[in-house]
Amino acid sequence: MIQQLFILEPIEKPLAAILEWLHASLGLSWAWSIVALTVIVRTILLPLTVRQIHSMQRLQRHAPEMKALQQRYKGDKQKQQEELMKFYKENKINPAASCLPIVFQIPVFLSLFFVLKGFEKDIFPKYPGSDLGWLGIVHDITEPLSSDKFSAVVLLILYAGSQTTSTLFMSTTMEKTQRYLLLAMPLVFLFFVVNFPAGLMIYWVTTNLWTTGQGLVTRQLRPAPAPVQKRSSRTPARGEDGGAQPKGETPKPAAKGQAARRVKRKKRARR
Repeated sequence: MIQQLFILEPIEKPLAAILEWLHASLGLSWAWSIVALTVIVRTILLPLTVRQIHSMQRLQRHAPEMKALQQRYKGDKQKQQEELMKFYKENKINPAASCLPIVFQIPVFLSLFFVLKGFEKDIFPKYPGSDLGWLGIVHDITEPLSSDKFSAVVLLILYAGSQTTSTLFMSTTMEKTQRYLLLAMPLVFLFFVVNFPAGLMIYWVTTNLWTTGQGLVTRQLRPAPAPVQKRSSRTPARGEDGGAQPKGETPKPAAKGQAARRVKRKKRARR
């Protein structure tokens, strides 16, 4: 069982206040208040999301150069990392930017968990008789999914489907192994999320659907840029055939017949 984290109290209180405002002032049910809260949180994170999109597109655009750089220094991992860091700085790439929205959502997710955990004691008594259900699927957003088999099955299907689609719209420059792991993650988490409050799953599904819609809009408004072959002081030199020139390798000599003809011409010239 997750223990109360006092460090999250500065986030828990505003979340609880927003939920109460959405319910009391706008007349939303508690479940729809959670959906609205999710939209508010994702809207606040939009600047970070824009930075994430730009960073992912730069990574995609410079992927061929980075791959060539990794190949050049594949025998020296430390040197490879140093050169990659210089390359990131030179091309204004921030690899960590793609993780920022997720990192900032984790405290919100955990705080909402504790808000729902203490909902019946701290919030619900102020609004007796208020509706805790959602669309006839969930009867009580504060109860864990395992308490209602029907709502558990529906929400878990929505969670797995939305998590998969949101992953598919993540960076196309991601390694295949990482991508497969993320696609398999919903199956792994199914054994844990069944003990989460139903309201928390509504939040999770909503944020996944937001990510999916965001990916669709991004692909329409900002299509993926074409890869570039920009040379820098750290990218490998290219041979005549366009391939990368391995470090320390000397150019191949001319064919034997060609060399012989050049020698004969020189001898005739001397006579």
